Order: sequence, then structure tokens, then C-alpha cells
Amino acid sequence: MYRRTLAVLAASLVAAALVPALPAVADPVWQPGTPPLTTPWTHLVGPDNALPEYPRPQLTRPDWKNLNGVWEFAGAAEGEEPPIGESLDERILVPYPVESALSGIQRTEERMWYRRTFDVPAKWRGDRVRLNFGAVDYDTRVWVNGKQVTTHRGGYDSFSVDITAALKKHGEQEIVVGVEDLTDKTWQPVGKQRQVPDRGIFYTGSSGIWQTVWMEPVASRHIGRLDMTPKLADSTLRLTARSTIEGTVEAVAYDKGRVVGKVRGPANQELTVPVPKAKLWSPDSPYLYDLKVTLYDGRKKVDEVGSYFGMREIGTKPGADGKLRMTLNGKILFHMSTLDQGFWPDGIHTAPTDAALKFDLEQHKVLGFNTVRKHIKVEPDRWFYHADKLGLLVWQDMPSMKTSNEEAPPAARAQFERELHTMVDQHKSWTSLVVWVPFNEGWGEWAKEDTGRIADDVKAQDPSRLVNAHSGVNCCASHGDSGRGDMIDHHAYVGPATPSPDGRRVSADGEHGGFGLEVEGHMWFGEGHAYEMTPDSTTLTRRYVENQEDVLTSAQRCGISGAIYTQITDVEHEVNGFFTYDRQVEKMDFAQVKAINEKIIREADGSGEGTEPPPPGTPGPDGIAYYPLSEGSGTTTADEVGDHDGTLVNGPVWTEGRNGPGLQFNGGNAYVDTGASLVDTAIANYSVAAWVKLDSLGGFATAVSQDGDSNSAYFLQYSGQDNRFAFSFVGARALAPAPPNTGQWYHLVGVRDVDTGSLKLYVDGQLAGSTSVCGGSSGDGNTVIGRAKYGGNQVDFWRGGIDQVHVYDRALTDTEVTELYTSGR
Repeated sequence: MYRRTLAVLAASLVAAALVPALPAVADPVWQPGTPPLTTPWTHLVGPDNALPEYPRPQLTRPDWKNLNGVWEFAGAAEGEEPPIGESLDERILVPYPVESALSGIQRTEERMWYRRTFDVPAKWRGDRVRLNFGAVDYDTRVWVNGKQVTTHRGGYDSFSVDITAALKKHGEQEIVVGVEDLTDKTWQPVGKQRQVPDRGIFYTGSSGIWQTVWMEPVASRHIGRLDMTPKLADSTLRLTARSTIEGTVEAVAYDKGRVVGKVRGPANQELTVPVPKAKLWSPDSPYLYDLKVTLYDGRKKVDEVGSYFGMREIGTKPGADGKLRMTLNGKILFHMSTLDQGFWPDGIHTAPTDAALKFDLEQHKVLGFNTVRKHIKVEPDRWFYHADKLGLLVWQDMPSMKTSNEEAPPAARAQFERELHTMVDQHKSWTSLVVWVPFNEGWGEWAKEDTGRIADDVKAQDPSRLVNAHSGVNCCASHGDSGRGDMIDHHAYVGPATPSPDGRRVSADGEHGGFGLEVEGHMWFGEGHAYEMTPDSTTLTRRYVENQEDVLTSAQRCGISGAIYTQITDVEHEVNGFFTYDRQVEKMDFAQVKAINEKIIREADGSGEGTEPPPPGTPGPDGIAYYPLSEGSGTTTADEVGDHDGTLVNGPVWTEGRNGPGLQFNGGNAYVDTGASLVDTAIANYSVAAWVKLDSLGGFATAVSQDGDSNSAYFLQYSGQDNRFAFSFVGARALAPAPPNTGQWYHLVGVRDVDTGSLKLYVDGQLAGSTSVCGGSSGDGNTVIGRAKYGGNQVDFWRGGIDQVHVYDRALTDTEVTELYTSGR
């Protein structure tokens, strides 16, 4: 579906700089590469207009010089001396990463040299000259006129250096930049970057300079940064002007040119700027005030900068249903979001133009979203500026270290934390940014206790925002819930996830969806991947709407405060976007998408009375079904409490059990079918119990489950991913604390407690693990012993012995579980 008109496209390509830039010197030798896919902006990029916009919207000065454009380039060897005064053979377009087509290089280099010459404007004489880098990935050294002026480590943060002492008085000046980027060969934070991208969820790396390089003249005594935090309680802006001197600051706030507040006080100290009768910033009304800050040394004015701010506060409070929810400006607001990875087929990590950078955010508003999760990447400042102007809430991830079976060494952990706190420090004044996310799933995580400590550290560094300690804490090599931060965040594909808030933390679906559609002629590879593929746009739209209806149910019943759909665009092999990777094709009916998203935001406000309590269930120690597996022979086994005898399928073998005869399962295809759906998994409490023995570890094995349409409603299982016993829903596991032994009998009890919103696992009569969850994959298929169902297939066949299986239509208490274990039944 092509809905783009020439007029809309032309409008989307207009980008105005905040202040004019002096032109950079261009070299006509540069030639762009040919990307596998081109965006609507690819052909607009050239030597004279490589991201010409002012790059720092929150600290503006009228005079600056953009150094983007054509630089000399060469690959480098380890330990090589810098090519001072030497012309390099190749030409690269800065700031596009070396792997990108727009750079003109379009290959991987682990080490590289950049070189260019420049002039310092004559009117800058007498000022200090600062050289600024938006971001360079990863280890950087910089020489000016042969003098090394700075080094920097980190791929996502900005850095700056005073180069005045290295400048010649007159004539041509030289910059040489050396970069080393080993990407996932090291433990450096890389997010989704890989030196060798796969046909899955990891993508092409972005090495070298990938954000704007520029210079500016400043006084020796000047303002370096503004820290701004709105306070709605007293209608003020708390402002700290970071300065090179302990001078005096005057800050003036403007509402469309009219002065609304003014304060004068010491630099480097928090000041209170009054903003009476403040117009609040929100997705529906993203109102922003202008700000002018002047620095005085005594009575002498030495520096002046421009900026802006919005008046808003993020928080939490219980809804009418009693569940804790996120608030904006004191009102409950559901965060309806996409996962936004920020990759481009022509520029990889760097959007081809500022209009392209803005486009993805604009489309969030078109689609009815009010939030964007920036996924394990940090964007240039202008991205946050556009989010502020458009009215989008932002969840900001810390770029993760690589995924690995090994744990990061101590030095890498310390560097990760340094870069995390630098990210927070450099971005804590953006109005749109409301949530910090230090960890994603188990990627690079090394210890649950440290995850909790880091969440506490981030909260102490920035108490004005929420901290999501661990997005996808239920998933993918996670070390488990640290209990810290402001949020419980689960991932579920296709989901949605259904965690419940507790008394202190809100809950959220941090990732769900992922419905895919291949569009011929608009794919990075010849075929694509998604969590559920669809054949056409109509089906894709229908599945999205159905899935979002489930999000609304999860919000109303379980109390999730936000949901993040994967994703805004296709990325390389992944074809689960609203747009193709080239941003050329809209893959869904956007009107239907907008309607359901706005319905969720409107109705997921916690205003309901909550769900009816589940029925009390059947009393008694043996439950509603009991399979002692005591026959010792034959092809059926009796239900001694109910009337749902089990049928032995594919020959489970009678053997010595934990208490008399039991069954041995082959791990291949053998199981027992009870022929009935024994519990109501949609709304009721229930419990399942069994004695189990494993013959081998590794790989999933399920002792008891109940079939659903595609997946089991629950799994009493051994999780090979975690090497632990577990009681699970798809996307949520209550895990035992230690691995089991093979050849040993264990008593497992899984308890689903709707009242507390939890899954609990008991091992040998003691509570071994629990997780907060609401709802789940309801299933009204047969209850089975010895296997599970996932993705529509029979899977996870048990390998070992099972004995004494009970099913209950209520949540057993701790005492009842202990008594059942002690009885040996």
C-alpha cells in the first residue's frame, strides 16, 4: 500500500536548522555506495548537505561551523602511527558509519583513520575553539595539527575538547581522527550491532564517526551544559547551569516571546525558575517554553545560550481498580509504544537526513502511539528534540553488551556502568524522556544483585524519572527479578505479556507482537523472519488489531501500564514493521491501527472495578483429578477422584515409581492424555502436582500441561534454558533456585493464584520460586501428562519418570503443599 503523495513526501523532507551553519569544505572525489534498499531520502544526501542542522538544540549559540562532509579515509593496522600531514587515498562522507552505503566506504574496518583540513573563521580570534563530536564508535583519538588533543571511549555519548592551543595562528588546520571498533569481539556496549550480522535479530554494525562533528567559538568562561527538571508542585523549573567559573547566572523563561519567569543566582548550583500557571506538556499538547541563560563574571556578561523546556512530571498512583499505574502530570496515562531500533538501510545507525530522523517519530503519531521505546541504541540530540516537539514519551534503553554464555569481566562491567551513567547525565533534561532501561532481557547481565544496585544508582542519579531495571526480566538468560526499580516488565511473543503490578512497582509489557509480512522488492534479504508470519496486509492488520484487543484486556484485568509492539519498521531480516525497512511501503491499514491504539489509551486507565474473584474451588487433599499411576500395566490409567481416565499414547512404559508403580517417558513422543480440559485456565485458580525424575538435563521437558489453540495454558516443567524446574506460562516462569539432579525424585507443585496475580513453584514441599503474572495463555484443550504444546506443535516430551499426578481447581496454600509432599501421594 503506497499512501505517500508527493506533497506529503516533500513536506516530510523539509528540515530547518535552529541557527545557520558555515559551510564545510567538500571534496568531489567522494562517491556513495549502493545500498541494498534506498529510502525516500537516500538520493538527497551529498557532500554539501550531510546533516547540516544545528546538532545541540538544548544549548544553542549563533556561531558554529559544521565539519560534516567529505574527509580523507584509510583502514588502519593496530599500533600504526597517525598519518599526520599525509593525504589518505579514500574519501568518506562524515558522519555516516564506515559500513554504510552513504559513507562511500561500505565495508567493515576494525581500525581506521579520518583526516581533513579546515579553516578557523577570522572573527573567532580571541575566543576559545571547541571541537565537538556527537558520537564515534568506539575508541577514539584526535590530533589537531599533529598534537593529540583528546581520547574517548564509548560509542553512544558526545564528547568535546578545547583545541585552541593546537591551532595555528593563520591558514589551513588539520584534524586526524583514529578509531578502533571491534564491536562484538569485545564486551563494549553494542546493542544490536554485530560484525557479522545474522538472519535474525542482530544487524550490521556502525563503526567510526556516526554523528555530527562541529566546532564553535566560546569564551574562556562559558556555560557547558544546562540541567533542567520541571517541578509541577510549585510550578517551577529547577535549573543548573554548568559553567567553567563560579559566576552568576540569569535565566529567563519565555512563553512565545513573553517573559513568564526569571531568576538570578550562582552558576553550578540549582536555581528555581518560576513558571506560573504552567502550560503542561503531554502527548496531546506538547507545549514547550523557550529559555535564555546568561553567564556573568562579576558585572561582565561572558556567555549566553538558548534552550527550551517542557513542564511535565512522570509518576505512579493506584487506579480505581487498586492497581498501581503510571501517571503523567498526575493523571493515569497508558504508554502505547513501539520498539524503535533506529536502523537505516542506507545509513545503518545514521538517518540519511534530519527529515528522515523525524519521519519515524511522526509516524508514531500517525499510528496513534504516544510512546516510543528507543531500543538499545542512543540517538542524536535532534531525535529527542523532535520527540519533544511532537509529544512522544520516550523509554531510553542502555545499549547492551553482547549476548554470550560467558559473563562480562569486571573491567567491562565497570565500563558499562560508566557509559550508562554518562548516558543518563547527557540526556536527563529532555522533556520527552520519562523511563530509563538499564538492562534488556539477559543481554550482558552478570548478576541479579548488581542489576538491582544499578537500578538504584540510576534512580539516585535521576529521581525525576521511572527506572525499568530490567525489560524482559522473564526472558532469555535473565538472572531474575531483582525487585528494584519502578517497573515489572515482561516480554511475550506474540503475547501480550501479562505481569501484574505489586504494591511498589507498576507493570508493563516491554515487548510483544512481531507479526510479519514480506513485501517483494523491499526486503534486505530474500526472505524474512517474524514471530508470526502473515500472507497479506489484510491478515496482518487483523492480527494486529486482535493482539491489541488482548493488550486492552491485559491492561484492564492485569493492570499493565504500557505495551510495546515490535516494531515501527522492518530491520534487515526482521519483517515485522509497520513500514518496510526502506520506509517506502505501509504494511497495515493505518486507520485501523490508529483506532485500536487510541482505544487502548482511552480505556486502559484503571477506572474499572477489577475482575470478579475466582470461584473457591473443590476442597479436599486430592483435588478434582488424581492419577496415582498405580496400575503397573495396560494402556489406561485411572482418575481416582474424577471420571477422566488417562490414555497412554505412544507407549509410556510402566516402571517403579516414587510410590509403587509409575510411568517412564522416552522424551520423544510418549505421553498420557486425560481426554478432558480439567481446569478453567482463563479465570480460575488452579494447582498441579507430580512426582518427577529426570534422566538427563538440557532442553525443555514438561511433566503436566493443558493444551491451548497454539500453546499450552501452563507448563509444570524442567526449563532447559534455565537448567531449573519451573511453573510457567508462555513468557513467564516461576523458577527453582538450583539445578536438579538426574535420577532423583522430586515433588513439584505449580500454583496459579489469580487473587495475588502470581505463579508459584514448590519443590519438595517448599516454595522455590514465584513470579508476578496476570492472565496467561488460556487453553481449553486436554490436560496431558508428559508433554507440552508450543507453536501449534507437541513438544517438550518428558524424559524420565512421573508418578502421583494431582490437579486442583484452587490455589493450594503453603501448608497444603507441605502436607501433600509429606504424604508421598
